[in-house]
Amino acid sequence: MKKIKLPSPPAVLKTVLRPYQKDGFTFLAHLALRGLGGILADDMGLGKTLQTLAWLMWLKKRAKTKKGEKTKNEFRVLVVCPKSVVDNWIVEPEKFKTGLTVVRFNPKLIDSENEKADILVANYAQFRINADFFQSRKWNVAILDEGQNIKNPTSKTTKTAYGLRATHRLILTGTPIENRVLDLWSLITFAMPGLLGSQAGFKRLYNEKKDPKSLQYLSLRTKPFILRRSKSVVAKDLPDRIEEDIHCELEGHQKKLYHAELKRTQQALLKVKTDRQFDKQRFNFLQSLMRLRQICCDPRLVGSEIKNMASSAKLQALLDLVVPLVEEGHKILVFSQFVSMLELIEPALVNAKISYLMLTGKTENRRELIERFHSKSGEPVFLLSLKAAGAGLNLTAASYVVLYDPWWNPAVEAQAIDRTHRIGQLNKVIAYRLIAKNTIEEKIRLLQKEKSRISETVLKEEALSDLLDLDTLRKLFSSELP
Repeated sequence: MKKIKLPSPPAVLKTVLRPYQKDGFTFLAHLALRGLGGILADDMGLGKTLQTLAWLMWLKKRAKTKKGEKTKNEFRVLVVCPKSVVDNWIVEPEKFKTGLTVVRFNPKLIDSENEKADILVANYAQFRINADFFQSRKWNVAILDEGQNIKNPTSKTTKTAYGLRATHRLILTGTPIENRVLDLWSLITFAMPGLLGSQAGFKRLYNEKKDPKSLQYLSLRTKPFILRRSKSVVAKDLPDRIEEDIHCELEGHQKKLYHAELKRTQQALLKVKTDRQFDKQRFNFLQSLMRLRQICCDPRLVGSEIKNMASSAKLQALLDLVVPLVEEGHKILVFSQFVSMLELIEPALVNAKISYLMLTGKTENRRELIERFHSKSGEPVFLLSLKAAGAGLNLTAASYVVLYDPWWNPAVEAQAIDRTHRIGQLNKVIAYRLIAKNTIEEKIRLLQKEKSRISETVLKEEALSDLLDLDTLRKLFSSELP
């Protein structure tokens, strides 16, 4: 292959970009010069947006200097990202004085204002709903931020992405394999259509059970198109990050409710003898698992009447943790997968005379809340929905993170912690997981540690549906810990 002279980053960003970010720019420029797409898969918090903006500045300049082409409106970039990340894409180009103009997609102005800027930013819901608009345009660049949103090859969002007409295609994600190896096939099929063949062929070729070396072959096949760096390697100046499990013990009504639900589920599981029977009952067991987790969080999540907030051992543990930290002047992020749990935490904070902010999928004024949290006089506690705020937010004002309820996928929890453990953080970050002792949560934590063995080949993790085979469920619902 002919050697190509690689460009230097734009002058305005040379003093801003860290060495590894300059390498990221070079990687993206190399792909573009070869006419290839790719995936920038750096850890959360390493500045994937900044690296991408440097690349876009270079692409725009390169497009304008090509002979025989008009310069007016010739550079069109589409960025698709989660709703929580849209504001970041609107603010960053101006913050770093890139000269790139940006507009937020407005479905009511499809044929006017959406055409005026270099970069059009849309969230994934808008992208899916207005598929015809996005697929009918020609784009110089199509970027999917938090690209794991197209991990399902059959979803409408993924099919819309596949149908884009773009000269350059880029995916940004800290979790290129969030659930299963097929995620990577879906992402690569957008970035480099055809590279990994058909879905059926991919499943047949890259099957670790049939061929233990198949994932190594997959790594070799995809390595030229994926750049991934970890914070521990390239951002050694970041302060320490400490993770600690805090165990609390269920008592009284909460404990009785938990054991009644567990016993009912165990009895149902005893009747399941074959995988076929299990497949028919899988949804019911998932529901039981959800109820057990909710009871661990707070009995009120399953409609149980309790006299006071002290009836939730975990909520009391949260207050015991947060109150002294607030008194010491710290700021804290509190994550839960259940918005209804955040709504139960609210009155507990009010009773403790602690001011707070809350962000969920319904929150509209995200930027305002983030700015308030970062201000010296801002509220010390930020309640956050794991789904709505687990990516794209920079919350370095906090130095403490509380994960109220554990989840299977360690990458999801890592993304939450990375809201504060990222470039710009000056203090040591301490993350606490609240775990209900002698419950399903302890087993989830053990299973999570087991499954966090990420393959050096392709970052393999397991989906919840993959984890929950019959043997695993029997272990989860057993009365004893391993």
